[in-house]
Amino acid sequence: MPTTLESEEHKALRAAVAALGKRHGRTYDREALWSEAAKLGYLGVNLPEAYGGGGGGIAELSIVLEELGAAGCPLLMMVVSPAICGTVIARFGTEEQKREWLPGLADGTRTMAFGITEPDAGSNSHRITTTAHRDGVDWLLTGRKVFISGVDIADATLIVGRTEDARTGNLKPCLFMVPRDAEGFTRRQIDMELSAAEKQFELTLDDVRLPADALVGDEDAGLLQLFAGLNPERIMTAAFAIGMGRYALARAVEYARDRTVWKAPIGAHQAIAHPLAQAHIDLELARLMMQKAAYLYDAGDDVGAGEAANMAKYAAGEACVKAVDQSVHTLGGNGLTREFGLASLITAARVSRIAPVSREMILNYVSHQTLGLPKSY
Repeated sequence: MPTTLESEEHKALRAAVAALGKRHGRTYDREALWSEAAKLGYLGVNLPEAYGGGGGGIAELSIVLEELGAAGCPLLMMVVSPAICGTVIARFGTEEQKREWLPGLADGTRTMAFGITEPDAGSNSHRITTTAHRDGVDWLLTGRKVFISGVDIADATLIVGRTEDARTGNLKPCLFMVPRDAEGFTRRQIDMELSAAEKQFELTLDDVRLPADALVGDEDAGLLQLFAGLNPERIMTAAFAIGMGRYALARAVEYARDRTVWKAPIGAHQAIAHPLAQAHIDLELARLMMQKAAYLYDAGDDVGAGEAANMAKYAAGEACVKAVDQSVHTLGGNGLTREFGLASLITAARVSRIAPVSREMILNYVSHQTLGLPKSY
């Protein structure tokens, strides 16, 4: 199937999730929506059927998140729990880890957060200082993480740490499941001006003792396992941004169609109509790249998906910010009122340019990996 066309199954999924989102709307209760989406099979649509999932892929999961976002009720933890953590466990976890975690992640009864960003590393994942070393058969994990979503509601956090390669002495990335109540694992809520149902945390790991089976996958797999989670993260962030942009644009179009100041509705004036049309075009183009990225990832092309996922996240972030800005501007003063629900999206839209990777780092990726230009760092 061409990546630019949706199957009838995907169209049906999109319509069904849109109906669910419409029932909950902008004033949604996160827990209630999470529970209903789980019961309908939407949260685990990408996870293997053998473990209670829908047997689909990131293509299906991105449709779910986009449509919920377009209805004004996106679920941020979908980016983290089923997309990143569920994918990593499904691809690289042991049979015991799959049986323990995937059914719960699929039916929404268990949630997992993801911790990679550090205070002193920023976008440079090679500077991660959270380290793990063996203590007998156990692991001891020490370090700090920052801007980690939903740790308070997650049963565990998938932490990116580093272990020493016995052959080279170099540090290599590894993934560890850290239970919420693990001794030495503490969190501090970050005071954000961002309006979101999910809270952000700084984490401290002080010699957190973990059993041998807390390690996910092969200790020597390194970046392969890490990017197995990061590509879905970028695709799902694109879905989040596209949904948000669509929500804002729909409010603006509705307003411009009805609002009359002179003789005709303001939407009849090209100064209003053309920027909204451009915002729609940009969102549609971003969706096409997101669909391509999801298609490549689900087909097992990790390299191709890496490029497309970064491009999709970049395009979606830019399109979202522009759509929200133009939508608020279309409503004028009303765009800043709580009644219309757009003002809080100004801050939220900026996140799609910053996280989980900044647009500048994506431009670096494309210039180096795609265009073959030299690095400056």
